[in-house]
Amino acid sequence: MPKKRPSKRPGRAPRAGGLPAAGLPSSTLPPEQRLGAALARQDAAAVAFALRNDHVIVPLLPVEGEPQVRVFRRGEADKYMLLLFSAPENYAAMTPQEPEHRVLAYDGATLRDFLEQNIGVLEAVWFDVAGPHAMQAEPQDVLDALRLPREGAEAAGPADPADDGSSAAGDPV
Repeated sequence: MPKKRPSKRPGRAPRAGGLPAAGLPSSTLPPEQRLGAALARQDAAAVAFALRNDHVIVPLLPVEGEPQVRVFRRGEADKYMLLLFSAPENYAAMTPQEPEHRVLAYDGATLRDFLEQNIGVLEAVWFDVAGPHAMQAEPQDVLDALRLPREGAEAAGPADPADDGSSAAGDPV
């Protein structure tokens, strides 16, 4: 008897906080605190810090219209894997045969929103799966880390009172 597949397929990309790769925000973190450095050290706490306080690269499906997060499935597995990257070129290294690599940059709040909406259909979260410093985490562990307060002055909110902190997803690359 075939296994029942989850009825909900993850993928709808939240709008707020996602930016096209061409318009990646500059990191406010020193290089040693960014996601790539945390992965090189294989330091789970540093990865959590980088996810909360910087951005992560999220691959998109190559579809027209509203951006949709690309998730992956192992064979006939019931659940999906979310693959996240420290840089767009790390995603391109995973899928070199593909002519186009559409991605968005998610901040911690946007990634948290995606995970909250899709936690039930995700079995794992992988970071820089093509290496050289891949790490894997349970989706709930990543979500729990994202629910912790952000560090520094930015955690209190936008500096400009007229800026509500929201942004449109824009056109993916």
